[in-house]
Amino acid sequence: MAVELSGTPAWSGAAATISTLGSAISAIPLANLAYRKGRRIALAFGASLAIAGASGMILAAAMRSFPVEILALFLLGAASAVSLQARFAAADIPVSGPRGRDLSLVVWATTLGAVIGPNLIAPGETIGLALGLPHLGGPFLFTILAQLSSTLVFWFGLRPDPLLIAKEIAGLPDRRKNPGVRAALEVIRANPLAGYAVLTIALSHMVMVAVMSMTPAHLDSHGHSLAEVGLTISLHVAGMYAFAPVFGVLTDRLGPVRVIVAGQLIYFGSLLLAGLGQEDYWLVMGGLFLLGLGWSASTVAASALLTQVLGTAEKTKVQGFSDSLMNLSGAFGGAVSGSILLWFSFGGLNAAALAPVIFIVIATSFSRRWQVK
Repeated sequence: MAVELSGTPAWSGAAATISTLGSAISAIPLANLAYRKGRRIALAFGASLAIAGASGMILAAAMRSFPVEILALFLLGAASAVSLQARFAAADIPVSGPRGRDLSLVVWATTLGAVIGPNLIAPGETIGLALGLPHLGGPFLFTILAQLSSTLVFWFGLRPDPLLIAKEIAGLPDRRKNPGVRAALEVIRANPLAGYAVLTIALSHMVMVAVMSMTPAHLDSHGHSLAEVGLTISLHVAGMYAFAPVFGVLTDRLGPVRVIVAGQLIYFGSLLLAGLGQEDYWLVMGGLFLLGLGWSASTVAASALLTQVLGTAEKTKVQGFSDSLMNLSGAFGGAVSGSILLWFSFGGLNAAALAPVIFIVIATSFSRRWQVK
């Protein structure tokens, strides 16, 4: 749609870029709203923004307006911010036991949308045309339905509100202000483990997006079919989400830092396999599957660590900042990966992606001083 409405292929990446920026920019305001009013209102409001975005996409297709599409894509980004913050809702209420498994189940649920969503594009187009909607507008009917369902689940299902209960347990006032980036940075300075968790989430996401986003182009340039590209990305997505509960249990049993290290080791194997085997389709496929596993282990464990080391008054400050930084890091990884691929090949891209992995491993060595396993 971006190509059609803009009239140039130069905007072909607009959908991912603008929606990612929308997610990054909305993350902190939604986290602040959650702190003031509760998870129920914040998550429902974020999902309603996505409904407006999906409606705007249909309007953009009808008006043949690229500026309207840009605004709609920005609003759609709120859906990603909501899905990220929903994982923290599972761990809001302080309990005596570990919470990695609970958090990971929310991450795992993303598997359903990630697998079903792309397969609804063709049926959505057919239904949309039958209803008289413009070309490419129909699939967003499913987006509206999905986000409407999310809004209703959040509004009626999150009762009692877990974050408000957590604030009550902690004895915090109902309407206490929860500032943005500056407050988050202050918490991170005072709590190095929180900074380590945020860093791990952001850099791990950057590595995943950088390699994943260029894999279709690499496979296509080597003559592989769309079916082969689709299978590779599907296995990658399965690695990202389907095994999240496994890493949640391991996080609870072994400790988050050990699982983060395991995630980086999986990343290392993935980048070596795909990079050195760039001419072999099966090795690239295996590397992409491991790339998804490494992301899952690192994200689940680091998110659990962030929840573990922060108090209720600090959580939403840093969680919103973490989600925003995660999206911006992914956008940066996707932006620079194309140039690296062009200059140094797919193998060079995988080699470059080792740098953040090594940085996280080095940072992990300091975690022993902070007394977390």
